[in-house]
Amino acid sequence: MGLAKSIRVLAVIPPMTQLNTPYPATAVLTGFLRSRGVAADQEDFSLRLALALLCREGLEQIRACAEKTLANRRTPRVRTFLAWFDRYAAAIGPAVAFLQGRDPTLAQRIATRRFLPEGLRFANLDTFVAEEGADPLAWAFGALGTQDRAKHLATQFLNDVADVIRDAVDARFAFTRYGEALASSQPSFDPLAAALAAPPTLAETILRDLVRAALVRHRPNLVLATVPFPGCVPGAFRIAQAVKEFDPCIATALGGGFVNTELRGLAEPRVFDFFDFVALDDGERPVLALVEHLRGERPRDRLVRTFVRRQGRVQFIDCGEADIPCAETGTPTWDGLPLGDYVSALDLPNPMNRLWADGRWNKLAVAHGCYWRKCSFCDVSLDYIARFESLPAKVLVDRIEAAIAETGQTGFHFTDEAAPPAALKALATELKRRKLAISWWGNIRFEKAYTPELCQELAESGCIAVAGGLEAATDRILKLMNKGVTVAQAARTAKAFRGAGVLVHAYLMYGFPTQTVQETVDALETVRQLFAEGCLDSGYFHRFACTVHAPVGRRPERFGIARAPGPPAPFARNEVGCVDPTGVDHRALGQGLHKALYNYMHGLALDADVRSWFDMPVPRTKVKPGYVGRLLAGTARP
Repeated sequence: MGLAKSIRVLAVIPPMTQLNTPYPATAVLTGFLRSRGVAADQEDFSLRLALALLCREGLEQIRACAEKTLANRRTPRVRTFLAWFDRYAAAIGPAVAFLQGRDPTLAQRIATRRFLPEGLRFANLDTFVAEEGADPLAWAFGALGTQDRAKHLATQFLNDVADVIRDAVDARFAFTRYGEALASSQPSFDPLAAALAAPPTLAETILRDLVRAALVRHRPNLVLATVPFPGCVPGAFRIAQAVKEFDPCIATALGGGFVNTELRGLAEPRVFDFFDFVALDDGERPVLALVEHLRGERPRDRLVRTFVRRQGRVQFIDCGEADIPCAETGTPTWDGLPLGDYVSALDLPNPMNRLWADGRWNKLAVAHGCYWRKCSFCDVSLDYIARFESLPAKVLVDRIEAAIAETGQTGFHFTDEAAPPAALKALATELKRRKLAISWWGNIRFEKAYTPELCQELAESGCIAVAGGLEAATDRILKLMNKGVTVAQAARTAKAFRGAGVLVHAYLMYGFPTQTVQETVDALETVRQLFAEGCLDSGYFHRFACTVHAPVGRRPERFGIARAPGPPAPFARNEVGCVDPTGVDHRALGQGLHKALYNYMHGLALDADVRSWFDMPVPRTKVKPGYVGRLLAGTARP
């Protein structure tokens, strides 16, 4: 028993994930481990690194790096930063405190546009000037939206600083996607190994110091790094490097969404110079087995879904133990995370888009996996999609109440791939029974189960926004995707939610196999009409990616394409090239799609011909005027 107490776990979030709220993996694992009697702590190095840079001392260090750059090689951003440094240094602390919610009265000064230095990021505001001398933000914030106006301006200010860091300190830096090219579908470990062997940048040096301080505070025997995105991978490896420099006896383990999708065929031994263990899929069972192994209670060959290095070669060990049911994984805890320090941002003045970056949300899941799990572009063969398990409403609301008691906050983001309608209805019923008032949002499918009555019931339970996949917005491609919905059904569901006062975001996709230019133009026209009819508040066009775990990647011939040959991939492998016989240059179409959608989200140019957004000749749309209106009225065939 005494030996068991000697194992202490530290779960960490590497840079960079989100600045407004903690990524949920460490909260989930920490809560689970504590429920099993394991001493566990957590740290968010994404937030800590950002705050160490976004302060007067951080800016002084950035200036020192910038001044070492030859004058003729300094970018306009860097020149502006150096020329106005005193204004930047004076404003950074107050601006961050304002975005943390510590000093809301500063909004009045920020909103005057005389308090913050305005670098190149602010040039985008002129996009919205209708006439000379007009207020470029009046359309979005009006006369009284001072807090939001100031939040938007302060966010642009922080983005300006990030641009300076990227230009003068670390070319890979970003508040998201930090150095992701080193890892995303990167078959070779060489680029990442070279970056890790190079002298650390300023940001990496600060990160190393933060890690060492955390190790002194927590004294862990095991450090768990979760990497949800490729942009977290370089930071995770720098953290592991710092841990091993501090004490080589501390065990390190890597897991998370990136590992689950891109490292399933891991064969690169050099990864284990940094991490002793690399675990796949849900972390509870593998981590518990790992803790038992480090206690001496479980042999190495009884680990669960874990890569190790043995005699210079990578070995995968899986004793086959079943995952722990969702209802038995314990309640997530945010204990140890500085919840008051998270930074809310307002990058786009769009009510739906702001949810991802504004406000601190308690992140929970309604269910595990996807109840549909048939979409041909999705990783349906992987556990996080394929293993569907709904959580009883009573257990979910118990966790909601525990989160409110711990954090004092009633906002929830349900992180499901697509929350089941039946589970959401049960959630609404249980919330009503307990008379519990919360605000919540998450992903859904645009399916017929969401009747106007159910949407109203969900809104009354606290639903403020939903996001769903409209994808290619043409019925032929939706059928090829095995999406299970039509344009007509998606329009009706979106309208039902909007009718209940719920914000609606559409995930859109272009470049799907055999999609023609005509279909892309028609999709944009359909999206334009959906905005014009009040069905959508926002959306985003993603470029199709052929992944090895999706039906398209596994059986490309069924979709009329061929997989392009690629090099051996001992490191990361997820997205693969494909050859589409249509020969469409989807990359050239993407800029026009993004430009159109940006304007639609701001209520602009909704009457413009969709062809005007493209820099290349495209055909006239075949979608008739008023098509979406007739779909909603039931007078047009889908």
